[in-house]
Amino acid sequence: MSLQNEPLTPAEGYAETAYRANAIPEQSYAPQNEMLRGRILETRLPWGSYLGVNPTTYQYSDLWFREYQYIGDDYHDYTMINESRWSKRVDENANDLYRIARFFFIIFSHLFSFTGGGGWVFTGIAIFVSVVGTVGQLFVDEPSFPFLIIGIPLTIGGICGVATLLRWLWEKYEIKFYKGNRNWSDNYAFCRRTGLINTEIGNFSFYEFDAYIEMTVGTQGSQFHSFKLIHRYPHRSRLPHTKDPLEFSFSVDGSIAQLYAIWDMLQRYMDVSQPLPDVPELEPFRHLDPTTKAYDEADKRGRPATYWRDLYANSSAEELKAMREAHRAEVDSTAWGGRPDLMELSVPNYRETRKGEPEDVNDFGRFPWKAGQFLDRPETAQPLDSAGHQQNNEKSR
Repeated sequence: MSLQNEPLTPAEGYAETAYRANAIPEQSYAPQNEMLRGRILETRLPWGSYLGVNPTTYQYSDLWFREYQYIGDDYHDYTMINESRWSKRVDENANDLYRIARFFFIIFSHLFSFTGGGGWVFTGIAIFVSVVGTVGQLFVDEPSFPFLIIGIPLTIGGICGVATLLRWLWEKYEIKFYKGNRNWSDNYAFCRRTGLINTEIGNFSFYEFDAYIEMTVGTQGSQFHSFKLIHRYPHRSRLPHTKDPLEFSFSVDGSIAQLYAIWDMLQRYMDVSQPLPDVPELEPFRHLDPTTKAYDEADKRGRPATYWRDLYANSSAEELKAMREAHRAEVDSTAWGGRPDLMELSVPNYRETRKGEPEDVNDFGRFPWKAGQFLDRPETAQPLDSAGHQQNNEKSR
């Protein structure tokens, strides 16, 4: 597939603070972030050098089309991400009593359900207790076989059956709750048009954050990796009444490569010299973003305006699953390593403060005991223009 090798000139519609990878201003030295001590931040992901590959979670969403069909004309405001903001918080139009009731409803329906919950486990325990109690009655002088024999398993099974029904109703009609009670907030979001990240303690420039892969260890020694975006200058963004740093998480499914892909997608989303990432959730709004509109009108996208909508409408669940798995394999096989870090040109001590990169990004995390060595990234020796470091797949994968 061909790549976009020339910069796009965005039309009016962006603030002067809008983020452009080829125009990151000089910044101050990166201080030692004491709040990160004790955390296992295994590698810091590079700025720039886009590969145009989106994470599978966003490229082939399980829920996107169902939500899009139901919400209809209001989809722009009720979706987590549109052409101007990628929200990280929901402002619900619901009172506290409703929130509490819903919390316990979801806990009950999901914990005791036979489908995806612990229904079979609880019922199995009830049967075991009943059998043990029944056998125990054989060793007493006057055995009796009360409610214990059948009553406990039937009661627990009935409770789990009700939970299963409630969970089915929730999963079928949750979009109605979604539209009726939830509004994605502009006050806690990544804002493309301004280049700022809006938070409850102020607004911060996107380029002041660094992306990390963090590893956490479970109680039984299992390892989990997650994507974290952490503010580089904690003395300017200390959260009130806590020592926690200002940071964001983005959830994706799959390998370490998927974490690289979400960072690639987030950067392209915020970079107004790039068209919006070509994912289903953003397709309905491409014409509302100046750069993306110009890109599509120049026929650089190479797809119909309703490509994703038509694909989901005309594909079976099995076909979508196959495409999803094929894309997952593509993300995992992409050469994510060995790229320079554009931020070295903006932050004087950036290279000295960063973590190294795994020798083999694609195998890293798959076999923790074979993690291999960490290597330094290639140096970014001179400023790069848009053609040098910004690549965006015309048919985003």
